[in-house]
Amino acid sequence: QVQLVESGGGLVQAGGSLRISCTVSRSIVFSSMGWYRQAPGKQRELVAIITMGGSTNYADSVKGRFTISRDNAGNTIYLRMDSPQPEDTAVYYCKATTAFPKREYWGKGTLVTVSS
Repeated sequence: QVQLVESGGGLVQAGGSLRISCTVSRSIVFSSMGWYRQAPGKQRELVAIITMGGSTNYADSVKGRFTISRDNAGNTIYLRMDSPQPEDTAVYYCKATTAFPKREYWGKGTLVTVSS
């Protein structure tokens, strides 16, 4: 069974920085891994994604402020949040996708609260 565990969430001041992590329990080749977030009363949305080949894509709202990366083994991804704003407050979820068979795995989320 594949498990994704997020960590590193917490309270951060607006304009500060925070890095959250997601570690996968098994070494599997994922076609992509990414970060999503869900704020109270809102739908879950894509924040950033990184493909097996290393390509990245970001939501317009976080471009230039957030950076997604992964370790060399590919079992852990990170999201560095620079200059976060109160509107970035949300539960951040990690998702991993395999191509064959096509499956999605989700973590349980980590809460990030940005104070003004």
